[in-house]
Amino acid sequence: MMKRLASLLTVAASAMLVMPAHVHAQKYGGELIFPVPSEPPSYDGHREETFGLIHPLAPFYNTLLRVDPNDRGGTKPYPSIAESWTASADGKTYTFKIRSGVKFHDGSTLTSKDVKASYDKIIFPPEGVGSSRKGQYADVASVEAPDASTVVFRLKRPSGSFIASLLSPYNFIYKADILAKDMHWYEKNIMGTGPFTFVEHVKGSHVVGKKNANYWDKGKPYLDGFRAIFIRSSSAQVAAVRGERAHIQFRGFTPADRDSLKAALGDKITVQESPWDCILMVALNHEKKPFDDKRVRRALSLALDRYQASEALSKIAIVKSVAGVQVPGTPYATPPEELEKIAGYWKDIDKSRAEARRLLKEAGAENLSFTFKNRGTPMPYEPLAVWLIDQWRQIGVTVKQEVIEPAAYYTPLRSGDFQVAMDFQCGYIVEPDLDMYKFLSVDRNHANYGRYTDRVLDEMYDKQSSATSDEERKKYIRAFEKRLLDEEAHYLMTLQWHRIIPHSSKVKGWTVTPSHYLNNTLDVVWLDQ
Repeated sequence: MMKRLASLLTVAASAMLVMPAHVHAQKYGGELIFPVPSEPPSYDGHREETFGLIHPLAPFYNTLLRVDPNDRGGTKPYPSIAESWTASADGKTYTFKIRSGVKFHDGSTLTSKDVKASYDKIIFPPEGVGSSRKGQYADVASVEAPDASTVVFRLKRPSGSFIASLLSPYNFIYKADILAKDMHWYEKNIMGTGPFTFVEHVKGSHVVGKKNANYWDKGKPYLDGFRAIFIRSSSAQVAAVRGERAHIQFRGFTPADRDSLKAALGDKITVQESPWDCILMVALNHEKKPFDDKRVRRALSLALDRYQASEALSKIAIVKSVAGVQVPGTPYATPPEELEKIAGYWKDIDKSRAEARRLLKEAGAENLSFTFKNRGTPMPYEPLAVWLIDQWRQIGVTVKQEVIEPAAYYTPLRSGDFQVAMDFQCGYIVEPDLDMYKFLSVDRNHANYGRYTDRVLDEMYDKQSSATSDEERKKYIRAFEKRLLDEEAHYLMTLQWHRIIPHSSKVKGWTVTPSHYLNNTLDVVWLDQ
């Protein structure tokens, strides 16, 4: 863990030296226009979980740290409000130097007390105040502000993922004086220190921001402003880009959309693609028979020909790679030849399905039938559900699909009113602690919709989190993955998403990453007009 920490701090030190000395005149000006498929439920980044908040609102705020905007891997720490930081030898104390000269949009000066107040709200929220990421900071004992330019985090134990957790794009820095008066103020109001200032939000239509003329990072932002337009229809989003009424959509388009835009606009369209830290999974309710029987769960995984699906579905949907518990190709991902040893990932699908039928017979579930609840979001939920139902049919299982509109979808999941359902996991950064937290016992993570308790799995998670070397960590991650997906088959993975961003070639300075939550501050984006 100390070795990983030293590496992170080295990256950070290098990043702080990369300060643009010259900005060409043509970078300045213009309004970036981009469609957003959904609107924010509230304005509070600490409470919400949707990209519908990040895409239109991130430009109004800064965070303590950020991911390097030029890092395609989406993992490198980069200074933001904190200009530098150090860690104690025992890995339990992190000290951050807060940048001077940072102003809130109301003209007041940001100090360490604003950072402390923001993180106290995230980590130690008072009753009645929502914090979606509180669980990521279970190791934090206290947040201190010993002087106006210093913030200190004291941990209960060393954590290999602590710096990564501070890279969350949702951790907006709010004004302490406002929070002291009303902890709910930011749910309905916008006022940060970011590169753009808030102009208006017309519900159902758009959010507009204009250039912050007093931004602390001199010379930025390059744009005069931005306009986020709310468009739910995928075809209408594509039409906006094709008609050059919008420059970019930051979530992603399908392969067919990419090809049609490229065919229509040629060199006017630039395409950036990346693995995507998102995956749809099948949640099997362990409280409902026969899904309390691991033989049944394992059979349903063995039925899936993930390799054939990767080849076929990647041509029509935003999915691509066969995956385990980590994004393929990233440092802690299981190599393909090792993944193939896990039940459900065997290359011989006939052998796999024969074993699935044997397990169902042994469990007394030969004529299994159930209702599969799916979220009413067309891409990629619809094609993956059609594929799953067809795969299960080939081992004699009959499945009826029930599609539930998105706003109501999590009601049955959270209440346990389902047999089998589609679930998802998306992260803002590829980091085992954050990606694997989903699968802990239900009393440690209420978003575990398999509704199981597995203390062996919990222990493996804790061991990988506190491992002192990369190799030791990989060993525990492999063991965690095998127990989760093979031995117990608690969850069934489908395919890793694949992010495709076809955008106007006028858009410069924006880099795709494996997360649609990153790179939305827009301070380094410019238009080549």
